[in-house]
Amino acid sequence: MRSSGILMPIFSLASEGGIGTFGKEAYRFVDFLKSAKQSYWQILPLTPTGHGDSPYSSFSAFAGNPYFIDIEILIEEKLLKEKEFKNYNFGDNPHRVDYQKLEAGRLELLKIAFSRFTPDEEYNQFLKDNACWIDDYAYFMAIKDANGGASWHNWPQTLRRRDSDAMREIEKDLEKTIGFYKFLQFKFCQQWFKLKEYANQNGVKIIGDIPIYVALDSCDVWANTEQFQLDDKYMPTSVAGCPPDAFAEDGQLWGNPLYDWKKMKTDGYKWWVNRMKHALKLYDVVRIDHFRGLESYFSIPATDTTAKNGKWVKGPDMALFRQFKKDICEDLPIIAEDLGFLTPQVKKLLKATGFPGMKILQFAFDGDKNNDYLPYNHPKNSVVYTGTHDNDTIIGWTKSANPEEVKRAEKFLNGKREDGFNWTMMRSALCSRADTCILMMPDLLALDSQGRINTPSVVGGNWNWRIDSYCINDWLSKIVADLTTLYGRNPE
Repeated sequence: MRSSGILMPIFSLASEGGIGTFGKEAYRFVDFLKSAKQSYWQILPLTPTGHGDSPYSSFSAFAGNPYFIDIEILIEEKLLKEKEFKNYNFGDNPHRVDYQKLEAGRLELLKIAFSRFTPDEEYNQFLKDNACWIDDYAYFMAIKDANGGASWHNWPQTLRRRDSDAMREIEKDLEKTIGFYKFLQFKFCQQWFKLKEYANQNGVKIIGDIPIYVALDSCDVWANTEQFQLDDKYMPTSVAGCPPDAFAEDGQLWGNPLYDWKKMKTDGYKWWVNRMKHALKLYDVVRIDHFRGLESYFSIPATDTTAKNGKWVKGPDMALFRQFKKDICEDLPIIAEDLGFLTPQVKKLLKATGFPGMKILQFAFDGDKNNDYLPYNHPKNSVVYTGTHDNDTIIGWTKSANPEEVKRAEKFLNGKREDGFNWTMMRSALCSRADTCILMMPDLLALDSQGRINTPSVVGGNWNWRIDSYCINDWLSKIVADLTTLYGRNPE
């Protein structure tokens, strides 16, 4: 069935607390999606942000970002007071997240809430339901705090190797801090699942995102060292990245530790199964980032400074998805991020899984009539986007892209860049053959590059775009609803 949705990060929602949360503006956005006849709300990873404030580099693949906990809800629960909230400055620019100020004050405020919290049966059940990860995460963060935020590779050796005596000592010495991090995850999940339930009740499904790799400085690696390609000092022997191409002559050196897929296979890919089960609780549909890395992954010697000497190594391929189908469910609601150079083997894997791939209109206008991203080449079983969180906005793209490509786009789409070209391209996406279309919120607001969410390979200045409350309005929802109905994507 044809459908559509909007990509809007949680952090981009309006709020008085310096960052979007699971509070009233999130519920308003669900109402907006419903009135706009949308079936999906796509968000970025909900995990805590790490290096460069990126949600794709986190201390945990399972934990939630505590900044998304809504303070007003905590005030209603008598865990905080209004005047305590007003004592902190979380940023002076309502259009940008100031992560430095958030880090300085948000956790202090949440510690006050924790001091007034009394565990109950719901909390105890939460700990049981999330036993496969919650202890590892809480211990990891508590030890990290006690070591001044240092990477776990710089902790005392007994803690690096999780010596049982040392861990018992930590449990006693850092009991309060460990409890605080468990409290944060409880409140995160409590608020998120209420919001998700509201969305589902209003006919809106959540599309979530899981990065294929995890950060080296994460509880995932610390607690599961045998599942990664590490040496006897727990340092990577090989790391992730991409090979050289026309855009990067040295390739891309991401630096993430690589999975030991042979080891993972021996226990039925247990870590990945738990991760997917958790993701399918958080979201209705899961987008797997860098899907091609599950067929073959690019392995770069850890001592190298470029990706030039990397090589392709066979990944788990269909075996991982057969395990998912066996342990989770047969009909997995997954979107495969299959962008970039795709080999016949990757295409074969995509076909075998039956998952829809992604089609990006901004990639369509290189002059090749057989370009897979051109609307008339889109298969029905796919999800079309004008761009992703890593792309410029449509208006920004018309100014920054190859001028010849922009001219071809104008001719193909029958529109001019100076005359509402964002709507021209979005209309083309909506009328695509693809079953699902996802529009970007910055494009609906006709923003230029100031509305860009992320610029890859640039550290700093990303993941901070925000909107004003008035941007969510009946005028815009009616326009989107009319177009959605016109192109046969109205769920009614």
